[in-house]
Amino acid sequence: MSDPYTVALKPSARRVSSAVGKWVAEEGRFRAFDSKALAREWAREVSPQGRTLWVQDAHPRDIGPADGYLLARASHLRGNETELPGEQRALSEL
Repeated sequence: MSDPYTVALKPSARRVSSAVGKWVAEEGRFRAFDSKALAREWAREVSPQGRTLWVQDAHPRDIGPADGYLLARASHLRGNETELPGEQRALSEL
């Protein structure tokens, strides 16, 4: 069995999703999942119509308890980004 994947529920996600806001109010700013894949699935489930929530890995130097962050895009439009949430490219590829 793998280690749990702990996600910090960031303010942008709490403002966009009432389900995330409810979780924070009842359980706190962090949520543990059995895997990153399950965290990403929850992000899709709690994304309201027209908004995108996604899980991003925490910065390696972040000393907090989170393995990742739940974030929300500023845009109300889905599919307007050139990359899917969570995917990254090296600067040399841009």
